[in-house]
Amino acid sequence: MESEIAPCLLVAAPSLACPFFNHTVVLLVDHREDGSLGFVVNKPADLELGALFEQIGIEVEERARSKASVMLGGPVSPETGWVVFDPTHGEHPEEGVLSLHPGLGVSANLEVLEDIARGAGPEHYLMTLGYAGWGPGQLDDEIREGSWIAVDLDPKLVFGIPIEERWTAALATLGIDPAHVAAASPADA
Repeated sequence: MESEIAPCLLVAAPSLACPFFNHTVVLLVDHREDGSLGFVVNKPADLELGALFEQIGIEVEERARSKASVMLGGPVSPETGWVVFDPTHGEHPEEGVLSLHPGLGVSANLEVLEDIARGAGPEHYLMTLGYAGWGPGQLDDEIREGSWIAVDLDPKLVFGIPIEERWTAALATLGIDPAHVAAASPADA
């Protein structure tokens, strides 16, 4: 049975012990009967955006130089890149942009990166490599098991909170303090 949760932020429950998803916040873009797709927005890759531009052959204008981090968007297809950005400011192509919320869009369109490299792109953005994917019914099962908590989509949680604080801040929107939640013991798993 499909639930109407996307788009939203999925927050890993404090008890989620999966090495990749522990303490993550996932921008859930699509949730259907045949599967779900999202991007982790708080797990930095060991790569700066400038180095990524260099790897893919995009010349960066001096005024656009950025030390912005690139996120590990998920364990699926890490060779693919996606830009999560605020489409209300700066230039960006209309084609290939999925609008999720006022102030939040996603695209794999290379033109978005080119606009950023020219210094004309969106003001708020992050780059993700790979994505998080779930098969049919898998995410619904994980939510029922208590592994994920759905939080209303808020661009401030993606762009206005430091990366290392996003998980705690997302839980705080629901009044959850992870320091006061008991973690599952290995016997519970």
